[in-house]
Amino acid sequence: MHWIALQPAPHDGAADAPALTDVHAALAWWALQFTPLVARVQDVLVLEVSGSERLFGGRTALLAQLFKPNRPVAPVYSAQGATSLIAIGRLRAAAAGRPVDLAPDALPLQALAAAQAHLPTLLRLGCRTWGQLRALPRGGLARRFGAGLVDALDRAYGLQPEVYPWITLPDVFDAPLELQARVESAPALLFGARRLLAQLLVWLRARQRGVLVLELLWELDAARSAEQQGRLELRTAQATQDMQHLQRLLGEQLARVTLPAPVLYLRLRTLQTQPLGGESHSLLPDDLRHGDSLHQMAERVAARLGATQVLCVQTRADHRPEQMQCWQPWVAFDGKVDAIKKRANEAVQTGDEGLNAHASLYPSWLLPVPQRLAVRRGQPQHHGDLALLAGPQRVEAGWLDGVAALRDYYVAHSAGVGLVWIYRERLAPNPGEDHAHWYLHGLFA
Repeated sequence: MHWIALQPAPHDGAADAPALTDVHAALAWWALQFTPLVARVQDVLVLEVSGSERLFGGRTALLAQLFKPNRPVAPVYSAQGATSLIAIGRLRAAAAGRPVDLAPDALPLQALAAAQAHLPTLLRLGCRTWGQLRALPRGGLARRFGAGLVDALDRAYGLQPEVYPWITLPDVFDAPLELQARVESAPALLFGARRLLAQLLVWLRARQRGVLVLELLWELDAARSAEQQGRLELRTAQATQDMQHLQRLLGEQLARVTLPAPVLYLRLRTLQTQPLGGESHSLLPDDLRHGDSLHQMAERVAARLGATQVLCVQTRADHRPEQMQCWQPWVAFDGKVDAIKKRANEAVQTGDEGLNAHASLYPSWLLPVPQRLAVRRGQPQHHGDLALLAGPQRVEAGWLDGVAALRDYYVAHSAGVGLVWIYRERLAPNPGEDHAHWYLHGLFA
């Protein structure tokens, strides 16, 4: 057995490392990536890592990853031992100026929690170390100080098993924060939200997930307002662990909030997350991305100007070219961008272009309203005669909404314009006409 004891050090208050709302919980979530046996004993976190040593390539390799490249989420003091009580005892002894590798018999009694209540009596008896306490007769020790002290000594020296309520990672992130002072301005809530976001990042990394929907709630002073609570929902198009991006979005939305009363408490919780796949990084400097991605920029602008001011295109299940897509507010996607990209990639890989097998013949530009073409000697005209190159691509759709389209599309060439996309109505629009009309519907770049 090999135990490690960790105790959070005081936060240094660095501007780039916001304090965590619950440093012990965050440290425990971080430690779970190395071993499932993590427990909290008073203000100390203990880890039993012997069962994980082989997975990490040995004890030396595990400790190297524990303390160097994957350094803890907060500054910590640490000590190790064959049992958890020895590790905790060495940690407390080191805090009192003793060496961190003291032998168990040389550890001071102050480092044993079970002996704290009996220290005055034990010191008068001349017992100052674990070894001296252990040398006393067990029967008399149990009668005088209780069986708990003897059991603690047995656990410390490995004579009894150490059983703790092991910490597990919660399925949903939900963290409260009591503000140090009443906050009357909504933008000022961002300072407290930064601490909650720092805690959220630890949880996301431990679960290897990205967040899609967040909810920030605040509790109002009941003496100043009839409302008890306010809320703000934060959505992202793609699952992310980028807390800076979430902080910017939160700041933009809080700037448009007016508080009816001072805020006393904050609470942040996840409403929707999804597993986060690994990202392949290129070895070529030119392939490295700089700055925000497209969806981050769109989300930030939408948070500043309003959800309806940033539009994006969305596909429709319709064969009519003018109905195949529509513009919707960015927020309407609700995290479906990845699904749309996945469907498009699968279509390219399998050769299925969706609803139409002639999707490769679609033009670069579609006219808002089809332009009727003149016809001479049965030949459609557009800056001269049009030579039909490919087609027909038949479209029959629109029966349900009452705007039926019966068309045959062609790729044609004009000597004056180049490649164009035209169609012919399959039926004459008027009973008196003997031929159907031709229309220009698209241009190829």
